[in-house]
Amino acid sequence: MSYQEIIDKIKPELRNLVELLKEELMKIRASRVSAALIEDIEVEIEGSSVPLKGLGAISSLSARELTVQPWDKSYIEPIISSIERAGVGLTPVVDKDTIRLVSPSLTEETKKNLVRILNQKKEETFQDIRHLRDKTWKEIQEGFQKGEIREDDKFRGKDKLEEVVKEYKDEIEEIVERKIKEIEG
Repeated sequence: MSYQEIIDKIKPELRNLVELLKEELMKIRASRVSAALIEDIEVEIEGSSVPLKGLGAISSLSARELTVQPWDKSYIEPIISSIERAGVGLTPVVDKDTIRLVSPSLTEETKKNLVRILNQKKEETFQDIRHLRDKTWKEIQEGFQKGEIREDDKFRGKDKLEEVVKEYKDEIEEIVERKIKEIEG
């Protein structure tokens, strides 16, 4: 196996890490609330756990307000208690058959806390990337030791690996910076 094949093998894993981070960041409330903030909250219905998005229609009324329109009125109470337990910072208000979720304005302290959480998630993703990089470099070295990869190619592989890792890290930095700007709005 060539060094390029070894590196190409980890690209989908790196892309997956970036996509997972994007999903996590969508759940962090910035100046605008999004359905992603609540859609995966698990709600206990008749002894089974169901994601909120499977119990009703979620829509955005404004930058600070979401609505949940349950398909069955009996879901209202379990949905409200699950949202409150999730601690997403939204205040549920029942309006006939609809649950309105109002988001308070972000305080400076809340903004700082959200930025800290963003940086923490970024670092966790970087750790995962470093782990993949180290594993791939080890695989390239093993290929060299078995005689499958020449010494020149081993070092080209290391340079190429660092280049690929840098691309993904730069993309992550950009994503996190955009989210920070959105929070600090």
